[in-house]
Amino acid sequence: MPTLLIKDGFKFFFYANEHLPMHIHVEKGSGFAKIDLQTLETIENHFKTPELKKALEIIVENKDDFVRKWNEFFSQR
Repeated sequence: MPTLLIKDGFKFFFYANEHLPMHIHVEKGSGFAKIDLQTLETIENHFKTPELKKALEIIVENKDDFVRKWNEFFSQR
């Protein structure tokens, strides 16, 4: 489970056996969400609205890096 970033209490990661669409998982405390990296659409959400908004802001700031890391990781498999 590669961790891509830990920021403001949020952990951003993907699993080693992921599937398309390209997406990222995010956890904080007991909350979690799954976000499509291409469209930024929320696929699954168990955060309160302010936490989801903050998580999405961080994803937007780091999207290029997350996509690059996804491509690097899964191109080696």
